[in-house]
Amino acid sequence: MSLPRHIAIIMDGNGRWARSRGEPRSAGHKAGMAPVRTCIEECARRRIEALTLFAFSSENWKRPPAEVSALMTLFMDAIDAEVRALHDNGVRIRFVGDRLALPVRLQSRMLQAEALTANNGGLKLQLAVAYGGRWDIVNASQLVARLCSEGALTVAAITEDVFAAGLQLAGIPEPDLFIRTGGEHRISNFLLWELAYTELYFSELLWPDFDVRELERALARFAARERRYGLTAEQLAARVSG
Repeated sequence: MSLPRHIAIIMDGNGRWARSRGEPRSAGHKAGMAPVRTCIEECARRRIEALTLFAFSSENWKRPPAEVSALMTLFMDAIDAEVRALHDNGVRIRFVGDRLALPVRLQSRMLQAEALTANNGGLKLQLAVAYGGRWDIVNASQLVARLCSEGALTVAAITEDVFAAGLQLAGIPEPDLFIRTGGEHRISNFLLWELAYTELYFSELLWPDFDVRELERALARFAARERRYGLTAEQLAARVSG
């Protein structure tokens, strides 16, 4: 079965999962840690190169302060609890997003986790925290503009590759498979540049219920698709036979 090099996931439905059980939203976020571990383990086992998880968007700051505070604490606790095991299993951790907007203690935990795992050669794990696709594109645009103003880059030299080098996922292959749980069919300002040719899979399961079987369904759906990148089926066949 053809496997993606890179899977990107919006982990949606924690709050609804908790509400359906009469529990606070924070309980859903805690329950959502189990499928995070499952996805990391399965991607590593299948030798998938990269996994990017959307943990907290730039729009999530609008949520109730108590929930945001609980999420920040959960992130710190999760890093403390999981980073050593991830490191021992060769996972390289990288955080993407506007980390300066985050609590200083969390920023410190992120830097420590990245430094510890920087030389690992296994699964490349990206955790998007305080991330927004539009923010990412604007940030890369500012970098390109600054290089031009300093004379290090000319306008004529700006290409897609040059621009992409300023994005948060620079150096990581673009996602082949995007998964969103929770029944919503949208990408919600996630990796707007990188998802241009990504295969999309929308699951009705709420994130805490996401399991190996549902991941396998997504992988099977991906393997059954013909990725043409704007070409015709005949052109693809000719390229393969050539």
